[in-house]
Amino acid sequence: MIEQAEVTCPACWETIELSLDLSAGSQTYTEDCPVCCRPMTVRLWVADDGSDYGVEVEAESP
Repeated sequence: MIEQAEVTCPACWETIELSLDLSAGSQTYTEDCPVCCRPMTVRLWVADDGSDYGVEVEAESP
C-alpha cells in the first residue's frame, strides 16, 4: 500500500511530499529532496498489522 506524507526538508525547510510503501514494513533509507537535492534520512515505522505508521526525516550525516 502506498501512502503520501508531507514532511519538511531538514536542509531547505520546504514542505515536500513523500510516497511511502507501507507494504515493505518499517525501514530507513536515503532520499534526495526534490527542491534542494540534498540527501535526507527517512525513517518509516509501520505497525505489524499495517494499520498505523509514522515517518520522520533528518539531514544526512556527512
